[in-house]
Amino acid sequence: MSMKIYISKVNESWVVDRFRKEWYKYNSDISTKFIKRSSNLWIIAPWLWEKIPIKFLEEKNVVCTIHHIDFEKFDKKEEENFYKLEKFVDKFHAISNKTFDQLNKLTDKEIHTIPFWINQNIWFSIDDKSSLRDKFGFSQNDFLVGSFQRDTEGYDLKSPKLIKGPDIFLDIIKKMNENKENLIVVLTGKRRQYLIDNFEKFGIKYKYFEMKNFKSVNQLYNILDLYIVSSRIEGGPQAIVECGLTKTPILSTDVGIASNFLDPKSIYSVDNFFNAETNVDYAYKKSKEITIPNGMNKFKEMFRA
Repeated sequence: MSMKIYISKVNESWVVDRFRKEWYKYNSDISTKFIKRSSNLWIIAPWLWEKIPIKFLEEKNVVCTIHHIDFEKFDKKEEENFYKLEKFVDKFHAISNKTFDQLNKLTDKEIHTIPFWINQNIWFSIDDKSSLRDKFGFSQNDFLVGSFQRDTEGYDLKSPKLIKGPDIFLDIIKKMNENKENLIVVLTGKRRQYLIDNFEKFGIKYKYFEMKNFKSVNQLYNILDLYIVSSRIEGGPQAIVECGLTKTPILSTDVGIASNFLDPKSIYSVDNFFNAETNVDYAYKKSKEITIPNGMNKFKEMFRA
């Protein structure tokens, strides 16, 4: 039987849904959307394994992606669930070196560290940034700082999702706002209420584009003067390579894939944010290395091995 890869479904409007769709589009010759016809089963998010019939987990070559592990929440139940999954897994896939280090503490199984690819047909630099600013209602003198990922823990829209570091982001913005009268924060995505409430409280100017299509989000990247990743724990985030391809200046905490794609000077700690330096060319060059189809090649090698 020739190699046929089946990817488990997420259907949560999460970036992994896009990865699944793109994989099938560009690798139809070695993939199948029918689990019965597959030789390799790719569990692209670990909690999906319980939806898969045991017989397929036992019959197939199983690869499971681990995005990140929050050991502060890794209680006895989480541990039990992990080891129930692990007995069916032949190989683990870690998104970053940091995830590898976390995972390596829990298993002796083979681990492949591969960042997800980025689709250059979605994320790209646009030259006419002045017109884009006009389109979204910004002036040419505005200093625009972006944050495009959620910041609340759950549906209460109040509790900050601390692993994403919205409190860190808020502290940075409060300090920036003291010296930049033209500062405006650009927000997209769901569950941004923690930051919005605090911006209202502290009189910080912002503009919120709740849910935009890829074309609009790409345009929003292109008008930014700075994008800030403030997370404490991450698998990616993909915003790092999205900023890379769109040539958006970015500073990030040392999480996930940051050290793989950003100049070391662009990675900050809470105490030295204002000493960090953006390096657009460095991030662009590194992000170009994982565009489609090249960014999928190491995944193919992992499945063929």
